[in-house]
Amino acid sequence: MTFKLSNISLPLKLSFLIFSMVLNCMGLIILQLSEAKITYGELGFLESFKDLPIAFISLFAVSFINKTGAKKALIMALSIVGICSCLLPFVEVFWFYKLWFAVIGACFAIGKICVFGIIRNSISDEKSLAKTMNNVEAAFMIGIFVVNTGFGWLISSQYAEFWKFGFMFIALVCVITIFLFSKADISEIKQSDNKSIISELSGFVTPTVILFLGVVFSIVFVEQGFNSWLPSFYKNHLKVNSFFALQATSFLSLFSYAGRTVTATIIRRFSLPGYYVTCIFLIIGLLITILGIQYLDSENSTLILFLFPVIGLFLSPLYPVINSKMIAQTDKEKVNLFTSLIVIFSSLGSSVSSIIMAVLFEKQLLSFYPLYILLSVTVLFMISLLYFKVSKKKI
Repeated sequence: MTFKLSNISLPLKLSFLIFSMVLNCMGLIILQLSEAKITYGELGFLESFKDLPIAFISLFAVSFINKTGAKKALIMALSIVGICSCLLPFVEVFWFYKLWFAVIGACFAIGKICVFGIIRNSISDEKSLAKTMNNVEAAFMIGIFVVNTGFGWLISSQYAEFWKFGFMFIALVCVITIFLFSKADISEIKQSDNKSIISELSGFVTPTVILFLGVVFSIVFVEQGFNSWLPSFYKNHLKVNSFFALQATSFLSLFSYAGRTVTATIIRRFSLPGYYVTCIFLIIGLLITILGIQYLDSENSTLILFLFPVIGLFLSPLYPVINSKMIAQTDKEKVNLFTSLIVIFSSLGSSVSSIIMAVLFEKQLLSFYPLYILLSVTVLFMISLLYFKVSKKKI
């Protein structure tokens, strides 16, 4: 491509910031609607209305993006998100939230494929790709912080009944980002339309890719247990107020932002597999500490409030590091299709995790929440070891 990535880094980061805010308001909405007597079973499936459209639309989005170009497709997705953000404050019925998240999910699928494609078409080196992806994905963490802190302030203030009007801010950021993209000059890699999607996908059916997709599924599975459900765990099990419950996710996102920013700075000094495995070991160490406090030293259980967010420091680099390693080995002409697979398995991991979390909350099994997360991380660790064992071969 003919442009420098640095010239478009701001709108790329703003795109991830926007999608982060609309996707991760799920924790806020679960918290608010649960107080409106919507059951956790219904709220657990609300996540599926966001994640399943992401999975279903991804493969079709590839053909659409190849025809229209990444720039036009991304602008269209951001425009729809902006319109949806303007509509939400004026609708009260629960079914609209399902439709709203379905549309947001579809736009995110298009947006993520476009952003990953632009980055991959600009960078070939594995570690440089890891650095750039950590920087862009760090904006995703800032979105979580902004949405939880901003809405947390609203719902704890005298203007609590107008909390949904906070989405107007997201619409404003959409307008700014669309303007920046409209001024950017992005050269597109010409994609071949000679092969069908099915025949193209058959080329990815290798042990390395299958294990990689299993890792992606598992990472998002673990992340979802934190991002959407940690506020409700804090409020219902640790008995804190709604504002502080939302700030738990805000602090988690700040540590996650720090984790991805630090990773982008130092990743060139380490091997990607070694750095990745070290992060998992540190996550397991923190979870064991949390379990020890919960079951052996319940008088100091308030420490759990502060230990959970620290996990984000080591959890957040896993997704961009593992993605950059695999995407760097993918041909530029196939990167959109391969990214669609990443999006599909990410959304499935998110949806399955949320449904299981809804069961835990519905059955009042919140005391097992840290143990559940630890078991999930252990499974992730084992799958990751298998992936690194066979990942020396390229696609």
